Amino acid sequence: MGILEVENLTLELGGKRVLDGLTIDFWEGHIHALIGPNGAGKSTFASAIMGLAGYRHIGGDIRFEGESIKGLSVDERARLGLTLAWQEPARYQGLGVRQFIQAGAKDKSLDAVKKALRLVDLDPATYMYRAVDRTLSGGERKRVELASILAMDPKVVMMDEPDSGIDVAALDHIFAALKRLKGKGTTVILITHSQTVLEQADHGFLICSGKLVDKGSVDKIAHYIKDKCIPCGHKNEPELGEVP
Repeated sequence: MGILEVENLTLELGGKRVLDGLTIDFWEGHIHALIGPNGAGKSTFASAIMGLAGYRHIGGDIRFEGESIKGLSVDERARLGLTLAWQEPARYQGLGVRQFIQAGAKDKSLDAVKKALRLVDLDPATYMYRAVDRTLSGGERKRVELASILAMDPKVVMMDEPDSGIDVAALDHIFAALKRLKGKGTTVILITHSQTVLEQADHGFLICSGKLVDKGSVDKIAHYIKDKCIPCGHKNEPELGEVP
């Protein structure tokens, strides 16, 4: 039994079925990758798991530690230990980095905030009293968001396109934090179409048109990226030479 079990997950948006009978088990303390072309349903999947507004009218079931969370709110799911890091980290006008990290932290002390920032290689003296707004670069905001996740000490964290809009240095810090989360027993789900991100996982799942197409080792799943996916009827099937 996985810590997070998705059984026959179905979701329709605007009259279109965007998740179509997905059944996936995510094992505790592992790094999983969910890959697929743009429009395959990856981000929709994460939104449904988190129970975001507009993504709650699902078919099937979602179980967390053996119990259905289908009827729970976002806040209730978060209190159980489930969290989502966005592809584009949010900006909060007027909210400081310290308050942002403390909001969901188990230990809300200043020392804990400083420790979380150091873990993502951000100097507390420089960043703790900065605002979480446009004065931070995309890479800085992603690292601040990751610091907040480390301070939360969640059981399961989903990361949507963790390499989006950041430089190599920031990505190295994110990958180091992933290893730290795994070392603490946290289950990580990487939502990506990047081979570099996929290589950080223990195994992967390929979805397309809202359906599970394949699953297995990183080497097995990676060839879908290397070989530009597989011939199929997906409307976003890439042209020759494009990366899905």
